[in-house]
Amino acid sequence: MTPAALAELVRATAVDVLSTRGLDPSALPAEVTIERPRNPEHGDYATNVALQTAKKAGTNPREFATWLAEALTSNDALSEVTVAGPGFLNLRLAPDAQAAIVREIITKGEEFGRSDLLAGRKINLEFVSANPTGPLHLGGTRWAATGDALGRVLAASGADVTREYYFNDAGAQIDRFVRSLMAAAKGEPAPEDGYAGSYISDIAAEVLRQEPEALTAEDGPEVFRRIGVNLMFDEIKRDLHDFGTDFDVFFHEDSLHKSGAVTTAVEKLKGSDKLYFENGAWWLRSTEFGDDKDRVVIKSDGAPAYIAGDIAYLVDKRSRGFDLCIYMLGADHHGYIGRLKAAAAALGDDPDSVEVLIGQMVNLVSDGKPVRMSKRAGNIISMEDLVDAVGVDPARVAMIRASVDSSVDIDLDLLRKRSSENPVYYVQYAHSRICSVLRNAADLKVEANDSLQLLEHEAEGTLIRALGEFPRVVKAAAELREPHRVANYLHSLAGDLHRWYDHKPALRILPRGDEEATELHGARLRLCQAAQQVFANGLALLGVTAPERM
Repeated sequence: MTPAALAELVRATAVDVLSTRGLDPSALPAEVTIERPRNPEHGDYATNVALQTAKKAGTNPREFATWLAEALTSNDALSEVTVAGPGFLNLRLAPDAQAAIVREIITKGEEFGRSDLLAGRKINLEFVSANPTGPLHLGGTRWAATGDALGRVLAASGADVTREYYFNDAGAQIDRFVRSLMAAAKGEPAPEDGYAGSYISDIAAEVLRQEPEALTAEDGPEVFRRIGVNLMFDEIKRDLHDFGTDFDVFFHEDSLHKSGAVTTAVEKLKGSDKLYFENGAWWLRSTEFGDDKDRVVIKSDGAPAYIAGDIAYLVDKRSRGFDLCIYMLGADHHGYIGRLKAAAAALGDDPDSVEVLIGQMVNLVSDGKPVRMSKRAGNIISMEDLVDAVGVDPARVAMIRASVDSSVDIDLDLLRKRSSENPVYYVQYAHSRICSVLRNAADLKVEANDSLQLLEHEAEGTLIRALGEFPRVVKAAAELREPHRVANYLHSLAGDLHRWYDHKPALRILPRGDEEATELHGARLRLCQAAQQVFANGLALLGVTAPERM
């Protein structure tokens, strides 16, 4: 019985208990919280449902908990139910109910952990969206890993997810990029407000190789813009693909201006009370949604401000049928939360159809000191630099395992270690360790069986219950948009696996020498199979490999 199934059992029983005593079952929470106690002596699981419900239902918590304990004790899935403190319930699973967790994992296989939580939701997930003026830096790398993992988690929860990259190929930053390319092509220093780094010289040289007359051509700047931006696009896409992050849509900002979508969207907004005219300009009432000030949409000279393009982009997303638009933006974009929600409201949409996740800074450290290691990109550290230093899997896990709203330090020395100190190695080694056992079992012709009631050791129970937590972790990661929950769960699960594996000779998985294989050996092999499946499923959600040998 997984925690989710146990929660349903407790709630259904509580409904019966309250109804029988003439009390109101609607006092119960929509979902009962089931937790694993810190002290295993207290039981396998605990719930505070009596404390949450009693007062609303017209009784006291301990009395309600006592009634509930009496009713639950009669259920075959539970071997013990006790009341603790002011009304907590401690629950211990019966051996068959614990074994059912393993059976469910084996039966569902790759589907274990997946759900229909978000079935019917069509989600546009926009992430990375770095300006095409240089290689992806560490902030973009963090979004590439975290955004991809979030997309996988949302899809695993039943959503129809479109991963989208918004290319900012219009505006002043592209003009500076073009001027930088032309300066490099002439052998001149970069403009004061331009871009530096050897990548600029490389792209400029390639533009001249393709169009030798570009510097003297009448449309020279446009040639450098067209070829140079495309070359930068191609490099960004290639780096993302090599990092394991692919997109369904690459949307170009410039298309919104060329098609007239920006003008159309703004004209539509002028009929809304969320847009007002003042001092010769049109303003969006973004302060109503938490922005620090209202924002100019159309400047006094009639030119659209940057946010005008964002509004047109939101219109385009909604026109494509997305009922939820998630934006993953950098630390300096906090004001966009209010602006985009205000834009949605102005367009007649529910502001909650827009979600904005703000990511914090990433720092590289080695020997406790900041690292400056860029080869090509001037004063920034690129995705390519990080991958060259530690590899794709360590880089992805390091970026994903911290909440995006906190800054993260990436310890290069740690990520290079092949030891339990390295978080990605620790988890991948757990998976490969199980695979090794399963290969050895096949060589010895020892087969797994379902005598799972024989798994009575405390370490086995701990591992089984940890495996059963996986669906609930994925659900929470999807609901809260927090894929780091999956990464941290896998690290904790690896600890439970390693502790169980290392309980020798008491918990030897395979027979030794001429020893005959027993049902207990087969049951432990089945537990190995279940653990291997959960590790594989979890690592897949992170976009990280599950190696069979290390």
